[in-house]
Amino acid sequence: MNKEYFKYGKKEIDYLKEKDKILGKNIDKIGFINREIIKNPFIALISSIVSQQVSKNAAETVWLRFCDLIDDITPLNIIKIDNESIKKCGMSNRKVDYIKGIANAALSKAVDFDNLNILSDEEIIKKLSSLRGVGVWTAQMILIFSLNRLDVISYDDLGIRRGIMNLYKLEDISRTEFNEYKSRYSPYASVASLYLWELSLK
Repeated sequence: MNKEYFKYGKKEIDYLKEKDKILGKNIDKIGFINREIIKNPFIALISSIVSQQVSKNAAETVWLRFCDLIDDITPLNIIKIDNESIKKCGMSNRKVDYIKGIANAALSKAVDFDNLNILSDEEIIKKLSSLRGVGVWTAQMILIFSLNRLDVISYDDLGIRRGIMNLYKLEDISRTEFNEYKSRYSPYASVASLYLWELSLK
C-alpha cells in the first residue's frame, strides 16, 4: 500500500514565514516535514482508539495484530469479529466497546464516514466527539492526519503548547494567548502544528 503524507507546500510555508519571523526561521532550520496520514477516516479513527494511552511501540504492535485479525478494516468486518478475539490483540474491554461503537455508528450512518469530508471542521469535530471514546483532541487529529485539513491547532495537545512555549521562550501559555497564535497561523495552523510538534522536542 502506498504511503500518503500530509500535503502542504511553498504557499503555506511562505505565508507562515511572513506572518511569524521566529517560526519562519525554525521552519527553515527544520525543513520540509513528511507526516504520514491515513486517508480513510474510519480506519484513522479506529487506529487512534487503538493508540490511546499506550506507548508508540505498544500501539504499533497492537495495531499490527488487529490488522492481521481483520485483513480489510471495514465497519462490517469489525462487527463480525467477536470481542474476545479483538481483546487478544492487546486491547481493554473498554477499547473494544469503543471500536464496536464506532463501527455500528458507521453502519447506521449515524456518522457517515464516506461523506465526512464535505462537512466543516466544526461539524466533523461535533460528529466524531459524540462517539464514545472520541474526544475533541482525537477529532482534531483526524482532521489533520486523515482529512488533510489545513487550519487545525489544538490547545488540548501538550506537545503543541510546549512547542509554542519553547519557540517564544514562554513559561506558560493561557488559552487567550494560544488563540492569538492560532489567529496568526490561520488559515494554515495545521502546518504550524507540524513544526510546533518538532519544536516541542527541543
